[in-house]
Amino acid sequence: MAEKIYMIPVNEAFEASQADPACGCPYCTLEKKLEANELDAILGAAMMEPDIRIKTNELGFCHEHYEKMFTMKNRLGLALILESHLDEQRKILDGTFIRTAAANAEASAKKIDELQESCYVCGKIEFHFAKMLSTSVYLWETEEAFRKKFADQPYFCLTHYSRLINYASKKLPKKMVPDFLDAAKKVEAGYMDTLREDVKWFIKKFDYRYEEEPWKNSKDSVERAIKFLK
Repeated sequence: MAEKIYMIPVNEAFEASQADPACGCPYCTLEKKLEANELDAILGAAMMEPDIRIKTNELGFCHEHYEKMFTMKNRLGLALILESHLDEQRKILDGTFIRTAAANAEASAKKIDELQESCYVCGKIEFHFAKMLSTSVYLWETEEAFRKKFADQPYFCLTHYSRLINYASKKLPKKMVPDFLDAAKKVEAGYMDTLREDVKWFIKKFDYRYEEEPWKNSKDSVERAIKFLK
């Protein structure tokens, strides 16, 4: 069963997109809120918690989250995190636990490569997001009202659509999978068809023969297409 603590944010995100299509993909909304919460926490009280500092020293952060923390006007907090993280990485660079010089270089390089792929904030976001994803599938399975919210979504970005149908196809009762996939596809196909037409009309507007024609809903179609695809 899905955890109840995730039901409120999932319902709120779906209701917001149901009421205002400009809100876009509800999973993007959830992911952005998770990111904001984690960044606020890591530069706030969580920064001084020993168990969390151990994890941030070990994992570090991805480039995107370093950049976002840098703009959050708490450079002292970020500097404290960086100080202990650099201390930890300096130990790895020394590699005193390795006997031979060749093995030392190889082990250090491996550790550094692993660090480039790790991020404390990304890991926390993924932990909570996975539970929100499972909660939304559970709600679709058990609540008729949520199915209506689901069907009324403007779209799911392709990244989250892929995760959604993959998760649902594995976790839902087999007899319910076709109905879920059909409902998700209707949302996605409807938006994709509209988006394709908007992009095509945007292109036509650069043809002198269509110069006097209205823009319709195409002016921001390029931005919307990128947001949908990535």
